[in-house]
Amino acid sequence: MIFRKENTVLCMLLLALLSACGTSEKKENQKEMNKENVEESRYRPNFHFTPKKNWMNDPNGMFYLKGTYHLYFQHHPESSVWGPMHWGHAISKDLIHWEEQPIALYPDALGTIFSGSAVVDYNNTSGFGKEGQTPIIAIYTNHDAEAEQKGSQLFQTQSMAYSLDDGQTWTKHAENPIIENPGIRDFRDPKVIWYEKDQKWILILAAAQITQFYESKDLKKWTFLSSFGEGIGNHNGVWECPDLFELPVKGTKETKWVHLVSINPGGPNGGSATQYFVGDFDGKQFTVDPNFQKEMEQEHRFWTDFGKDNYAGVTYSNWKSESKGVLYQGWMSNWEYAQEVPTSPWRSAMTTARELELVTEQPGHYRLRSIAHSNWEPYISKTIEKKLLPLEGETTLVDEKDIDLSGAIAQMELSKLENTTYTFVLANSSGDSLKFGYNHNEKQFFIDRKQSGQVDFSKTFGAKPSLAPRFTSKETLEIKFILDKASIELFYDEGATVMTEIFFSNAPFQTLSLITSAEQSRVEAFSIKELKKVN
Repeated sequence: MIFRKENTVLCMLLLALLSACGTSEKKENQKEMNKENVEESRYRPNFHFTPKKNWMNDPNGMFYLKGTYHLYFQHHPESSVWGPMHWGHAISKDLIHWEEQPIALYPDALGTIFSGSAVVDYNNTSGFGKEGQTPIIAIYTNHDAEAEQKGSQLFQTQSMAYSLDDGQTWTKHAENPIIENPGIRDFRDPKVIWYEKDQKWILILAAAQITQFYESKDLKKWTFLSSFGEGIGNHNGVWECPDLFELPVKGTKETKWVHLVSINPGGPNGGSATQYFVGDFDGKQFTVDPNFQKEMEQEHRFWTDFGKDNYAGVTYSNWKSESKGVLYQGWMSNWEYAQEVPTSPWRSAMTTARELELVTEQPGHYRLRSIAHSNWEPYISKTIEKKLLPLEGETTLVDEKDIDLSGAIAQMELSKLENTTYTFVLANSSGDSLKFGYNHNEKQFFIDRKQSGQVDFSKTFGAKPSLAPRFTSKETLEIKFILDKASIELFYDEGATVMTEIFFSNAPFQTLSLITSAEQSRVEAFSIKELKKVN
């Protein structure tokens, strides 16, 4: 073989080009790895559940059994953005430390697996339990994307699966779907409850901008009962993820039924949020209490959370408490920007679990209250307490020498409120600040994250402060909040007003301060507990 000089030169150029391409690819891979490592350490929650990698949204099929909480969730296992939905699965003994499990439900010939619920069928009404086994029944929406693309309105149907090993593995019902689509484009998210009075199952379904109620004795054959929602509540988006439960009215002998409905968009501060209705349910139809309806018509202020990042929340089946509340958990994001948030290789977290109670300050005027539920004591590494702090313009409550603010729970009581603003500021040396607090003159809470760090991935993320009303005229304000790297959950007035929001600071926050022009107000009591890394 004869080598020409020009061939040698070409070979050398080709080798150099290949080497350069390889080097460039290595640099890009290294750059991506460095980015993931930074986001992992800076934003991965310490104790909120998040998948190890890829996309997550709505909580699904949650139940409690044999000392274990089961959380299923909308999951795309191949990408960090929304795609073909599966049911992911995680378990916990205490709602703080979570262990991710294998995927529970995969797409099938009927479509991908959208949201739904699960119940413990103790009486084996379904007939799936054998030799004394207690079946767990999951009922969910199948979404046929191919039928949707072809223009069909019938692409969402309801199906079921059962588990005989406490929710670890599932068998799909051979006769799926169990509820056919009657011709409604958005027909999804079944929530199943047991109605003790009539010894039957009730299923609540989101159907465009109303909810529908069905009944069954065996969880397999369902009969339509009634609809709810026409002309009441917020209708600025699609209704999703309904729930229904009965609660005692705290301090009375009365009980009422509460109906949750998530909506996207239409939230009080934009994008996704969850509204609620209080009334009565007779086993066939839900009717809103007249006083509640009158209040809602005057001003719709009935939201489980006024922050931008608590959506699609529903309650755990088979869970009870001494106060007879219900256990609720939501998705900690918002569809306005959920697919753009700067985290990898995962996207999204769940809120902490909350117990919902029903209270009234005057007869016939009902309101949900959220109580942070988890037992944090085993995870507390440090506690700082202060009392009778006078407020002098700007007061530093704690800094990094005192406590690590990347995981903490704080409680405080402000007394002698004046007609001015009380602004709490979380700040770091990078110049980032997250501001939240209370304007007593306007009787309004707020969160302002426009200078909280990374905000330009979305036009709406830091565009304007989120606002929430105060529902009491007390001159003392009780505040509790939970910090976990990139999120804050605020509980005002014992959970009467709740605000949950995420943020993405360029470095951990180092100081917590309170700024106010008040002259007589003071912090009666302040405590903050540092939490160990859990997950």
